[in-house]
Amino acid sequence: MAADAVTALVTTDLTVGGMTCAACVNRVEKKLGKLEGVTATVNLATGRARVSHPAGITPEELVATVERAGYTAALPEPPGEQRHTGGEDDGQARQQGDGQDRDRQEGDRQERDRLLVTALLALPVLVLSMVPGLQFRNWQWLCFVLAAPVAVWSTWPFHARAVRGLRHAAATMDTLVSLGVVAAFSWSAYALFLGGAGEPGMRMPFSWVLSAEDGTAAHLYLEAAVGVPLFVLAGRFLEARARRGTGAALRSLARLAVKDVTVREGGSERLVPLGQLTVGQVFVVRPGERVATDGEVVEGGSAVDLSLVTGESEPVEVGPGSAVVGGAVNAGGLLLVRATAVGDGTRLARITRLVTEAQAGKARAQRLADAVAGVFVPVVLTLAVTVLGFWLGAGAGPQAAVTACVAVLVVACPCALGLATPTALTAATGRGAQLGVLVGGPQALEGLRHVDVVVLDKTGTLTSGHMTVARVTAVPDGLGEEAVLRLAGAVECGSEHPLGRAVVARARLAAGQGRLPEPSGFRAEPGRGVRGRAEGRLVEVVAPDGALPAVLADALAGAEAAGHTPVLVRVDGVPEALIEVGDVVRAGSYRAVDRLRRLGVRPVLATGDREAPARAVASALGIDEVHARCTPEDKAALVRDLQRQGHRVAVVGDGVNDAAALAGADLGIAMGGGTDVAVGAADVTLVRGDIEALADAVRLARRTLGTIRTNLVWAFGYNAVTVPLAMVGLLTPMPAAAAMSASSLLVVGNSLRLRTWQPSPTGRPGR
Repeated sequence: MAADAVTALVTTDLTVGGMTCAACVNRVEKKLGKLEGVTATVNLATGRARVSHPAGITPEELVATVERAGYTAALPEPPGEQRHTGGEDDGQARQQGDGQDRDRQEGDRQERDRLLVTALLALPVLVLSMVPGLQFRNWQWLCFVLAAPVAVWSTWPFHARAVRGLRHAAATMDTLVSLGVVAAFSWSAYALFLGGAGEPGMRMPFSWVLSAEDGTAAHLYLEAAVGVPLFVLAGRFLEARARRGTGAALRSLARLAVKDVTVREGGSERLVPLGQLTVGQVFVVRPGERVATDGEVVEGGSAVDLSLVTGESEPVEVGPGSAVVGGAVNAGGLLLVRATAVGDGTRLARITRLVTEAQAGKARAQRLADAVAGVFVPVVLTLAVTVLGFWLGAGAGPQAAVTACVAVLVVACPCALGLATPTALTAATGRGAQLGVLVGGPQALEGLRHVDVVVLDKTGTLTSGHMTVARVTAVPDGLGEEAVLRLAGAVECGSEHPLGRAVVARARLAAGQGRLPEPSGFRAEPGRGVRGRAEGRLVEVVAPDGALPAVLADALAGAEAAGHTPVLVRVDGVPEALIEVGDVVRAGSYRAVDRLRRLGVRPVLATGDREAPARAVASALGIDEVHARCTPEDKAALVRDLQRQGHRVAVVGDGVNDAAALAGADLGIAMGGGTDVAVGAADVTLVRGDIEALADAVRLARRTLGTIRTNLVWAFGYNAVTVPLAMVGLLTPMPAAAAMSASSLLVVGNSLRLRTWQPSPTGRPGR
């Protein structure tokens, strides 16, 4: 039994709090990994840990292990299951989610206020300390008064996390920040009160080289005490802004389902929480309502909008025996549905799991950075202590030894490392927004590095996503197109069917300032069409059947080849016109696909729509590989298959059905007009919904990635040069702080060049 318990692995998600850097991620993963049979993947951006463990280890033990590492942990309620708790528990879950959102907003506001106050206090200290010409009588005491709240209040979160880490024998970036600030401020306080630096006429010259002998007055390092927290707080604030919205896909999925459902039993109806619905029960879906869960229609007929699940705008006619999916919207009549799956067995729940797993998997790409960060801080601390001992052992005075130690801590402070990615992301996001592109985070840039295949959704991505009249073919010598549209539009005014709304929109457009005639005797025939009277004539807008005039027969064949939905208009029993309704290709889709080819990216079309319309769109855009009738699982599987073949895959989509594929791809790109789930699961969003911006997104992301790499090379190179200089006394804390500031400014300046980036004008052919 014990062996079975070890080999039977289960997966548990934890919410981990208190992590601030890659070293924290590394520590949590290592601590959990020490448990027998346990492996963990921690995502810093989402604060989630996905833990694979033997069934014999309980989730509570995992929580306790994380807490022993010095962090907080909890068992979150999966978003896909919150709606199944039912009744009072469901309400509590929603209140808990609202409370978490409020806590997050309050935390963001506090961090912003802390940064603003720190900047106001620190900037005068930096200027006075580093520009001797501006130093006036007793300037040092003003700087001390301004620096004290920064060293204590502004840096308090770093001090608290550093102390907590030390209690658990862990060192993180917070440890470096805390020790550097404490050492710099403490020595400055000693210098002011006991070291002679508090004299009214004191001036502090700018010195690069450390003297082994103590001078007449100890130096002040208040600029280091305020500069370190200022730059680190700024970096983390920018990074938090760049990461904001992570996890939005799962929160949006949780909001898709209904909370209550009307169950019919014994001829009576009662409203119950969704969590109390069981397989086999019959529930009611009224017009405009969302289907509560996966089921089978037992009575009634209607058009069901499956766009939330399949991404396709064309409604599906359902009747007794038809399968419906939870999350679909009833666009027509009353339906009675027998539940065939509830809870985790529903399509929506499966999509949620796919998105969760894919997002957790992205953290694996950060393991190398986590490992480096886990070693970096202990190495710097060891070097600082070694330098202190070496200088004292070499006969230098205490001030010189402490100064060299502080210089090492200050110069190694990870300001540039902290700013390298978020500043580039901020600049790229601002520039991208002007171009219709929103870059979500560093994973988008890494994922795009070697992308060679892009999987494109059809509806809402390459096409408009709305049902419109594509063509009207009128019988020669008949009433004519304008008259037929006017009569058909008048009758369809009484219909709520999406096809009818498309006909009405076209009729009103054709009528211009004129009004459509008033209909009478309207009647809808489910699955067939509508009929009524307008201008004294019997008008039928129905599915084509029977013999048709040659011109209409040809139009019908063309409609089927193009994947359009044809409707026949009969006036007084005589066929007058064939109206083709469908989804039209977006303007610019051809240019977007062509530009992707020029970038060396192969386009693949994957859609939940039928084969005919999929092939028609692919043919129009010159796409050779087409996958039609794809479920969300099929799209995610297609992405995995391409990845197993060695391809780096990008996915472009706009619907819930694309969320799993977007999250699982190396790069997910969402259309800005799409669902919140698609946007939340994607790494890049085309904010204007302009498909032509796709190639610009590729180029901007590649340029941004190059900028980030340059920043990181500079940041690491800066430490590789300045730390040895500080160790041997060629760099005192004051120029060390200046070097640290210069390092950060160079990184920011390099990132700001992205604000002037221009997309290449080449590769914009006309068709």
